[in-house]
Amino acid sequence: MNETVYVIGESRTNKDNAITIIYNSFYMSLEIDVKDDSIIDIGCTHTVSLTEKFIKGIFIGRDIKDSDLIENEIKRRYHGTSQKAIIVSYKDALKKYLEIKNKFYT
Repeated sequence: MNETVYVIGESRTNKDNAITIIYNSFYMSLEIDVKDDSIIDIGCTHTVSLTEKFIKGIFIGRDIKDSDLIENEIKRRYHGTSQKAIIVSYKDALKKYLEIKNKFYT
């Protein structure tokens, strides 16, 4: 049985971004397997369903700690106004994950 944890990363988007207008912030939630640090699932605030589907394709199956690979993949493939917010949310979630892993799983 996999042991997973759930973390949320948060960031701000541009004032005129629809996500900011509707949600006030950009949120990314991740389910991570603590045995191998792999991202099992991800959800995010979005206004268009394809956005979440596309972001899932970037993150699912990756090692959450492989920040250079993930950040470069976002920069190379995601060209919406929330690009920076996605990166900041990911880094926030990664920070929280590492704290949880060190506290409960070492």
